[in-house]
Amino acid sequence: MVKIRLTRMGAHKRPFYRIVVTDSRTRRDGRFLEIVGNYDPLKEPSLVKLDVEKIKKWLGNGAQPTDIVKKLLQRAGVQLQTA
Repeated sequence: MVKIRLTRMGAHKRPFYRIVVTDSRTRRDGRFLEIVGNYDPLKEPSLVKLDVEKIKKWLGNGAQPTDIVKKLLQRAGVQLQTA
């Protein structure tokens, strides 16, 4: 199963995250298929950059976002398919 999830980057106590498309069996910071955005929770307000076209392509191909990524996508206004 393909997931859209966060992978942690940055220094000790200074995290930022990449939003990546990856196989659900890989490690959190392991191999990924494609980077589709960034999330920086330390900025005020928190900074979210998304490549909406790539995200829509992966969602159309059956990728499942995690709960946190789903909230970030909804906040950015990306429509998720409800089944």
